[in-house]
Amino acid sequence: MCGICGEATFLGQPASVEAVAAMAGCMVARGPDGEGVVARGRVAFGHRRLKIIDLSERAEQPMVDPALGLTIVFNGCIYNHKELRAELEAKGHVFFSDGDTEVIIKGWKEWGTELPKKLFGMFAIAIHERDSGRVILIRDRLGIKPLYISEGAGRVRFSSSLPSLLKAGGVDTAIDPVGLNAYMSFHSVVPAPRTILAGVRKLPPATLRIYEPDGRTKEEVYWTVSYDRSAADVARSFEEWREQVHEGLRTAVKRRMVADVPVGVLLSGGVDSSVVVALLSELGHQNVETFSIGFESRGGEEGDEFKYSDIVAQRFGTKHHKITIEERRMLDALPGAVEAMSEPMVSHDCVAFYLLSEEVRKHVTVVQSGQGADEIFAGYHWYPPVAASNAPAADYARAFFDRDHARYLAHVTEAYATADDARAFVEDHFDTPGADDAVDKALRLDSLVMLVDDPVKRVDNMTMAHSLEARVPFLDHELVELAARIPGEHKLADGGKGVLKDLARQIVPREIVDRPKGYFPVPGLKYLEGQTLEMVRDALGSQAARERGLFRPEYLETLFADPQAHITPLRGSELWQCALLEIWLQTHGV
Repeated sequence: MCGICGEATFLGQPASVEAVAAMAGCMVARGPDGEGVVARGRVAFGHRRLKIIDLSERAEQPMVDPALGLTIVFNGCIYNHKELRAELEAKGHVFFSDGDTEVIIKGWKEWGTELPKKLFGMFAIAIHERDSGRVILIRDRLGIKPLYISEGAGRVRFSSSLPSLLKAGGVDTAIDPVGLNAYMSFHSVVPAPRTILAGVRKLPPATLRIYEPDGRTKEEVYWTVSYDRSAADVARSFEEWREQVHEGLRTAVKRRMVADVPVGVLLSGGVDSSVVVALLSELGHQNVETFSIGFESRGGEEGDEFKYSDIVAQRFGTKHHKITIEERRMLDALPGAVEAMSEPMVSHDCVAFYLLSEEVRKHVTVVQSGQGADEIFAGYHWYPPVAASNAPAADYARAFFDRDHARYLAHVTEAYATADDARAFVEDHFDTPGADDAVDKALRLDSLVMLVDDPVKRVDNMTMAHSLEARVPFLDHELVELAARIPGEHKLADGGKGVLKDLARQIVPREIVDRPKGYFPVPGLKYLEGQTLEMVRDALGSQAARERGLFRPEYLETLFADPQAHITPLRGSELWQCALLEIWLQTHGV
């Protein structure tokens, strides 16, 4: 797990080493264990290293293979690197390191554009071919690792972090109206390739893009998930699906133990993370370090779920750590959490993940997380209504969107009064072939778009802020493919996640399964008052905010008059949503 960056020029000028060094210098937290910049004429790559696999300096980056004429920077982990290495050695390749980075170099030489299809893992990769002059960018199938891009003035720059691109300069920082519409409507999800800024884009997941020396590009999507089902899939029993999921998830968890450092688990006490702990126990791992976080209660809402995580920790004999965060500490941590965001993320649990990661990093360098199970196995409340709907895209938007388009137009100023772009995106995605059933359409949208640009991005940003690598077994692409083939009625059974819950009842205490769905509760950011409210008022009332003019003054006045009265369908605060965007922009000098 690392931070990567680079620049390639197309008009004959050399790449700016200073710009690349500035980008790399902005990502020390992503890679505190090493740094490097390699420049060759019109191409320069930068890297920050977090040592996870092959802790020696032989695996340092940027990695150059002179014999092959290839230079690489890579962020992530290839879980099947040893198997691929053996395959490449059988073809005559000789290795000088023991890590996964060199496997990618040799694999690119051997398989070219077929390489990403052979990789099991999470990755953002940049490769420079000395002889052709091409630069290749690749992002993993589920977008677990980020890759931001800024193009212009005869060059392209890329980075693991949007703020690091800003450090290099030359970025159009105007607000993208389509991005703003998505942020305000699609619960802060701004689908790739857009971001909130006009001058920054992101490489979509499962995409390989090639930049020719003259700046021409071509790209391919090398993977997607199909919800088509064979006759055997339809006929397979619920119990058979449960056993297949058990085996697939056990394999996914086992893969994510590949490391030369200890691996822990973020244990919320919910079904998903509890299943991960249980499977590690099945695999023979003992005394696994587990971590839970809680906050002060507010507004009658509990701030922790320790009673559930305690049950799991005791059942499986983990070395459990409970972290309770007082509101004062949460407020103190907010600036750091916002600074760690590559894009504004409105979800309250950002600060929870930020503070949890800070504590976890004192004990381990790698953790597994239960992220993604709801999107893969249909755990959210909007799936049953969508399944029964005659207008599934509309019912999805009604349940998930923070506001409809009429309300959006009443909340933003005229300069940002776009068409209903976010809703059109959802409609188009639902209409794309490959998912015929309504709930499959919603699951595909959530797993390929929403998950990527909200929960997964949140976990990456907040963990990497403290040099912690997070791995997500529920996003193993083979498990995702398996889950997609399960008929919707099995996934929707038992109030959602039926197959997964049934598996959980076999391997974790039943009281973990048969309880109301939980989440990371952060009451202090939902019920804005006191110092938090003053911070919000200062941000939205600042000169920078007034000059930017995103929101109608009368709308903000309504929010401030009664913040608790304006809660979105997904239990978020409209006022916090507006404030977080403005705080993020000011934090990053926009």
